Amino acid sequence: MGTQRRFRATVMVDRRGRTIVPIPFDPDEAWGMKPRHPVRGSVAGCSMRGNIEKHGDGPALTLGPAWTRVPLRDGAEVDVVLEPEGPQRADLAPDIAAALDAAPDAAAFFDSLAQFYRNAWLRWIDSTKRNPEQRPVRIEEMVRNLQQRRKERP
Repeated sequence: MGTQRRFRATVMVDRRGRTIVPIPFDPDEAWGMKPRHPVRGSVAGCSMRGNIEKHGDGPALTLGPAWTRVPLRDGAEVDVVLEPEGPQRADLAPDIAAALDAAPDAAAFFDSLAQFYRNAWLRWIDSTKRNPEQRPVRIEEMVRNLQQRRKERP
């Protein structure tokens, strides 16, 4: 998959037992501009899900003790495989993508949502197959709700 990234990283473990994995590339350049990047993959061979967020030293992935079944020591060098989680803007139907492109604030909020919420919006729009005239109405309603920073339909 073209969006998958593989690299080696030296992890840091803080006092609370969280493992911090520095990211050696700019996720905004790799996967598009977002406030945070929900990702899935593996760290030291253990499957994980989390968010890449901006930190003082650059982007990093912070994993709580529950995600690191095998505790890593501070300074350990590990293999990391990451890819964006959930539907990405490039994967959207053209009519949905166009509506989000026309409303950048709604698009930014959509991009920040967890996979669950993005999938729920898309399923709701796709459920109009028997009434195709409802599709543009639902897309418009989704954009309006996203502009009001609603994760799901009221």
